[in-house]
Amino acid sequence: MSSTTAPAAKAPAVALPATPAAAIDAGLGTVIDSIVEVDRLVASLTAYRTVAIDEVRRLALAAEAHLPSGGSGWSREMTARRVATTELSAALRIGEREAEQLVADSAALVHDLRPTLEALRTGSITYRHASVLVDEARSLPEQAWSSFEAAALPVAESRSASGFRQMARALRERLHPDSVDVRRRAAEDSRSVRLEPGRDGMAWLTAHLPAEQAVGAYRRLTELASGLGALDEPRTLTQRRADVFADLLIDGVMPDSGVGRGVRATVLVTVPVLALLENGGERSADAGGLGARGIRHPSTLEGYGPISTEVARQLAAHAPSFVRLLTHPETGTVLSVGRDRYAVPRDLRLWLRIRDETCRFPGCGRAAANSDIDHTVDWQHHGATRHDNLAHLCEAHHQLKHHTAWQVHHAGGGALEWRAPSGRPYRTEPANALVG
Repeated sequence: MSSTTAPAAKAPAVALPATPAAAIDAGLGTVIDSIVEVDRLVASLTAYRTVAIDEVRRLALAAEAHLPSGGSGWSREMTARRVATTELSAALRIGEREAEQLVADSAALVHDLRPTLEALRTGSITYRHASVLVDEARSLPEQAWSSFEAAALPVAESRSASGFRQMARALRERLHPDSVDVRRRAAEDSRSVRLEPGRDGMAWLTAHLPAEQAVGAYRRLTELASGLGALDEPRTLTQRRADVFADLLIDGVMPDSGVGRGVRATVLVTVPVLALLENGGERSADAGGLGARGIRHPSTLEGYGPISTEVARQLAAHAPSFVRLLTHPETGTVLSVGRDRYAVPRDLRLWLRIRDETCRFPGCGRAAANSDIDHTVDWQHHGATRHDNLAHLCEAHHQLKHHTAWQVHHAGGGALEWRAPSGRPYRTEPANALVG
């Protein structure tokens, strides 16, 4: 592929016919044609990228073949896949789940679904179509992939990606040798609940459940929410359904019932110190976390991000299961850690959790509360149990550090400097600046 810089994109020149209406139609058609050609070029480049991504996996596997087995429980294939995934994730600045999907899809297209890769190369389909085809094919036994691809690929060339997905699912059902009952029992292992931060202090909580449970739960929420309706009720049914859902999960009771309290999660809330101060009964002018230099340091909720000062003030004042962290209004540096919790973890663990907030591997967002505290220099290699030799790593990246050629060292101030097996450097900064 040429490395020369592509010329700046510009609208194609259009020879205008005599009448304004004809000129507009001709110009529109020409521009649409150019967009279609650009889209074909993008698909072709994506096919090139697909081959290159599989080459990363192949090279990682070749490197592992020359190393002695470490007896870690990781096969060479698994180690190579993890190296390829983390290399791509860090280099492309994408999540590891997305990078892992790219590696797996690329391997399938290059080695098992060559007609689909060729269709992508010629621009007959987009990468979204190719991803749908790979995803549905992968759920079939390998001996059925070829027949599925032969039937599905022509449809992909004439439908939108979402329309193709519907057709591909129906075709997959017809070709699958196992009954839906057998597949359902295996699919239940994938049930899960996910949290995804949203904007403006909101978030999505999504559950992947067996269909009858999901439908039953939704109908039950709807029934309870409908029962809360009244002539003077300002909330819509959708809002009441969400409120019922939250109240049942968090408190274990119906909203406004005043009956008991359920188990509440312990979280960290970081609050600018002046946001808790009041001036003569009125909120401070800096209550929003805006310092004298105009630098805003908002209140934050661990595992989510910025929240409103009013919500943070309520949590810090009334919820004993929350740890209150007071920060400087201009620098954001933590000034103190509240001691009004029922059970306080050991100081160093809490200090590190506040500093890191998440796993410290490049691009990882798993919460520190659900991660391991790792000795950067191993204990058996005389590594000290100090803040400047400790950092949070989730289980996956903790294992990766010990079983692959990824390397890390502390660079001071809580920063970590990583070096990938390829030699590429990466740096991760602590979430909060703490004085050690």
